[in-house]
This record gives sequence, structure tokens and C-alpha cells, in this order.
Amino acid sequence: MTAVLPTRDMSAPPLAPVTDALRGMFGTDDLPGLAPGLLVADEFGWEPATALIDGTRLPQLLDEAARRWRGTPHACAALAWKAYSYWAALPAVLGWAAARRVPLLTSADTLIHFSDPRPLVTLGLRRSTPVAVLPSDPLALAGLPEVRVVADEAALLAALRASLLDAHLNPLVGTIQGEVRIGARTLLGSVASGIAHGVLRAADVLPGSAVEAVDTLLGALGLADLVELVPGANGEPTVQRRTCCLAFTLPNPKICQGCCVRPS
Repeated sequence: MTAVLPTRDMSAPPLAPVTDALRGMFGTDDLPGLAPGLLVADEFGWEPATALIDGTRLPQLLDEAARRWRGTPHACAALAWKAYSYWAALPAVLGWAAARRVPLLTSADTLIHFSDPRPLVTLGLRRSTPVAVLPSDPLALAGLPEVRVVADEAALLAALRASLLDAHLNPLVGTIQGEVRIGARTLLGSVASGIAHGVLRAADVLPGSAVEAVDTLLGALGLADLVELVPGANGEPTVQRRTCCLAFTLPNPKICQGCCVRPS
């Protein structure tokens, strides 16, 4: 896929295309899940997401989910993961889709805190978080220490996968499975669904085809078999899951749009 990308203002921060896309999606910078502006200026009160992977803070995340949803441990864990992985992946996939600028969101560079009662957990990025770009990006010549220049589109997608999946989400899947009995396919289905929903929601503020962007991203991440884009009631693309987030098992059951479980 060849994308026509917008001209970038070199006076703007490297992640301006991501924050612009988020603002276009939600109409605000105050999001219940991400730090305003993404970058955390003062890390007091924040911890790296490695604290989830090493088990230090995972019980807090799972306990918050249990209090909120009052379901079985594995259902609450699945819903906590659904929320966490959506916000964790969104800056990287929007960076790629909006401007081919990918913040490399390893668990060490992703920060978390539990102080905001609205979401289960709030995520932000260290100011030093690396950003992968193509040689054609003006940032490639800017001499910024956080910029990583990769060879081509394939290398950019590989960097996204290595940082987001291999160095962040996949290890966290393993830690969650050490606490509750839940399949990796169920959890990764929420990653695929979150990426697809996020890109489609941002379609109006992204260059090129959002459907093609979803297909490219999920293919590069090895998640393409977990969701399908199908026409909605008005012909618009919608996300059909092939796994379930288990919300239908809650005391107050919920059947999400696009769920593979059909109400009887």
C-alpha cells in the first residue's frame, strides 16, 4: 500500500501526528486512559509497565477489574486486558497510520499509574521514548536522540511489532496466564479488535484508506485471523471478532458490537 502522507511541520514535536489524530478521534486531549499529550514530563507517581510484567502491579490491575465488573477472575482479567491493550497499542498504530512515525512502546518506555478513577489504569510515554521513522521523514535528518531511522516500510512495521508485541504485550500475556486460566488467542483477539476499532474510528483524520491500514497492521502483527472487517448497517466497515472478551459472562451480561457470541 502506498500512502499519501501529510506534510509535517518540523517545529512540532515528533509525536504531534499521534496527538493530533487522538484529538481528532475524541475531540479532546483529556482521555481516560492516556496521559494528556502522551509524554509524561514528571514521572513521579508513574511506573514503567514492566511492573505489570514482573507481577508487581498486575494484582492491582486485576483487583481493580474485579471490583468494577464483579465477574469471574478470568472474565475480569480479559476485560482488564481489553482496556489496557487498546490504550497501549493506540499511539503506535495511529503513529504508523497517520504519518509513518511509530513510537516504540516497549514496557520499559510505557508508564502507568492507577490514580485516575475513570480508567482501570492510565498510560503515558517517557519523554525519551524512541520514535521509528522512514528515511524520507524530515525527522530522519533532525538529529534528535530519540529518532530511529529504519530502511523501509517493512522495517517500520517490524519495529512496531518488535516493540509493541514482542517487548510489551506478549510478555504481559504470559504473566496474566500465570495468574488466571485464559487463552492467549482470547487476549490477542482483543488486541486485534482494539487496533481495528481504533483505526476505523480515526478514519476521518487519517490519510489513505483506514480499511487498508487495518489490514496492513494486523497482517504485520500476525493478528489478521482474529478479526474480520464486514459491512455494517449502512455499508460502513465494522469489526467482527473471532474470539470473545467474555463480557457476556458478567453478572450484568454485555454482548459487544461485533462479538462472536450471538444472543439467543
